[in-house]
Amino acid sequence: MSKTKKAEFRPNDYVVYPAHGVGRIVSIEEQEIAGIRLELFVISFEKDKMTLRVPTAKATEIGMRSLSTPDVVSKAMTTLKGKAKVKRAMWSRRAQEYEQKINSGDLIAIAEVVRDLHRADDQREQSYSERQLYEAALERLTREVAAVSGSDEVAAARQVDEMLVSRAA
Repeated sequence: MSKTKKAEFRPNDYVVYPAHGVGRIVSIEEQEIAGIRLELFVISFEKDKMTLRVPTAKATEIGMRSLSTPDVVSKAMTTLKGKAKVKRAMWSRRAQEYEQKINSGDLIAIAEVVRDLHRADDQREQSYSERQLYEAALERLTREVAAVSGSDEVAAARQVDEMLVSRAA
């Protein structure tokens, strides 16, 4: 097992885990599982009151990554200002695509979901499942924007909202 791969992530680093969004590495520990010694990242997702243990050797393979660069964040913000692209496919098919984008951990893809599902106050109602997906994507985006800019989530949410509202004008 090569020891070089794990050096990318250290305790206290913020990381993005595709299925859960932004978390913080609390520690790196060793555990014996089924007779095999494994080195694990212990990642805390404070918002969800959840702790995840990820084998260090598998972290990059499963898509765990460092926070986006400010450059990627500004691309994501620009994406929000774009025109919503809503395919004519059936909702179940679209919902599946949105879900995949949200869980890809790719900030730009997540921003696309936010953009496509955002509704201005005067637009038609959102279905329950649209709302769920929109909020999940919005939360992922906001948390990462906050973590990258070092601001709190309220400020990040305001920033995201301003982009979405500026588009509607």
